[in-house]
Amino acid sequence: MKNLLISAISALAIGTGLLAGPALAAGGGEGHVEDISFSFEGPFGTFDTQQLRRGFQVYREVCSACHGLKYVAFRTLADQGGPMMDPAWVRAYAAEFTVMDKETGEDRPGKETDHFPAVSGEGMGPDLSLMAKARAGFHGPYGLGINQLLRGTGGPEYIHAILTGFTGEEKEEAGSIFYENHAFPGGWIGMPPPLSDDLIEYEDGTPATIEQMSTDVSAFLMWTAEPKLEARKRWGFVAVIMLIVLSSLLYLTNKKLWAPHKGKKFDL
Repeated sequence: MKNLLISAISALAIGTGLLAGPALAAGGGEGHVEDISFSFEGPFGTFDTQQLRRGFQVYREVCSACHGLKYVAFRTLADQGGPMMDPAWVRAYAAEFTVMDKETGEDRPGKETDHFPAVSGEGMGPDLSLMAKARAGFHGPYGLGINQLLRGTGGPEYIHAILTGFTGEEKEEAGSIFYENHAFPGGWIGMPPPLSDDLIEYEDGTPATIEQMSTDVSAFLMWTAEPKLEARKRWGFVAVIMLIVLSSLLYLTNKKLWAPHKGKKFDL
């Protein structure tokens, strides 16, 4: 029992030690990704509705020009646990898009049940629907899952690091312009810096600094990748409570069944 306790404490120390560093390595061991305390992290974390609304505004006014959200339905913008936009506004916003009707094959105004149209073409960037899950910024000790339980895999941190990691340096290579970025593997990225201070005007009056916009849109993109995160955590908590109760009942039942026979000697 003593050796088991020592091993458990050592594993926990290793896991939390990896979290304590001010900077964590990006996927593949390259880049520089800062750890950020998002509200949705941890087993009891939840999304900040106002932050999601600000992040959606950053996406809508800046990122949507080159990146799509093809796995996100317009109606989810009004869902509980998300940006919780007004349903009437969501319907009007969806109607601004032109989508192809699957039954008729003709173009029509979008409905709240439609998904964001895919953005494609020369110079367009990757779809951002699952970016926060696809690009992990850091990992805890493999097999233990301690880091993932407490801080996630670092996808939002990776997005934040990319948006804030530009140095202002650029170079031309093979006819293309690349921009120096501390967070991107290799140090150079083909995307120019998308954000600048006061680029947009937040509807809630929050100062639109690069740091603020990067944090907000990273949180929003985490929601697009995990829209049911809060519900999953709630059900997980309920499942843990049920397992604890069941284990307690089984233990007490076992004690009651064998109590009359404790200490007796049986002839074999």
